[in-house]
Amino acid sequence: MSKQSQTPKAAPAPSRSMLLDWLAIQRNRITILMILAGMAMVLPLVANNYVLEILTNAWFYVVLCLGLNIVVGYAGLLDLGYAAFFAVGAYTTGILTSEFGVNFWLTIPVAVVASMITGVIIGGPTLRLRSDYLAIVTLGFGEIVRICARNLEITGGASGLIGIERPSLFGLHLNQINHFYYVFLALAILACFISYRLQHSRLGRAWQYVREDEDAAEAMGIGRVAIKLYAYVIGAIFGGVAGCFFAAKMTAISPETFMFQQSVLILVGVVLGGMGKIPGVVIGAFALVLFPEVFRGIGSMRMLVFAVVMLVIILYRPEGIWPARRT
Repeated sequence: MSKQSQTPKAAPAPSRSMLLDWLAIQRNRITILMILAGMAMVLPLVANNYVLEILTNAWFYVVLCLGLNIVVGYAGLLDLGYAAFFAVGAYTTGILTSEFGVNFWLTIPVAVVASMITGVIIGGPTLRLRSDYLAIVTLGFGEIVRICARNLEITGGASGLIGIERPSLFGLHLNQINHFYYVFLALAILACFISYRLQHSRLGRAWQYVREDEDAAEAMGIGRVAIKLYAYVIGAIFGGVAGCFFAAKMTAISPETFMFQQSVLILVGVVLGGMGKIPGVVIGAFALVLFPEVFRGIGSMRMLVFAVVMLVIILYRPEGIWPARRT
């Protein structure tokens, strides 16, 4: 065999047509995103308060589902107590504003730090566990947070906190539903952007390796415990910030808001839409809010219809409505 035949061939350079096709795809995506953003911006001008309330809740769940998607979709950890992070942010803002008179915007950094500490508390001792054991621990942690909120005097006990002051932004007092629609829309866009950057970062690739095979990832030099802890902490920040604005919007919070069913509902949104895929998670969050409202006319039967629809999706789309591609 000659030396020429032994020389490996270089990979072919991408052709001009391939580059043009890629640019066309990106241009189409940007166009679609701009159209959707424009529709979302002008919607409060034509929709009534009922529609705006539903869509505001949908954007709120988008933020929560994207936060849990970091834990479940990116890192592959089953978390059944995500409402605990949501509760920490809400109660931090509620206590500081109603009990100590702190400005709402100053409570957000405090809530972020509190959520990070909460993420470390649950993540540090438990992330060496796997599968069902991890799920049971996170479920117990969520219940511990709720029970503490129900029994502590500073949290208002079973009655919760009332009189949480709504914030002002550039002299505008946020006291109408269209104000909070734009607030949660901005939060959802920011959460999508951060999630996208995390997914395509070095940390996101490490999460993917740990999700697919922990032992192989550790053999490659990835500290799986630290990587999982990062997922919990960042996911906790999403939940904590969403809780801050939820408390401001509702002006009152109680322990019943953060029950185990809330954690399951957020997890259903992630799984239903497609774990690890941002558009899928957004679709799943909207489905959680819109489906029960669409079938509200049939009364209590609407939850049964919603459950049947979810079962059909699970049977025919087991990886979610918009699943992530495994590479």
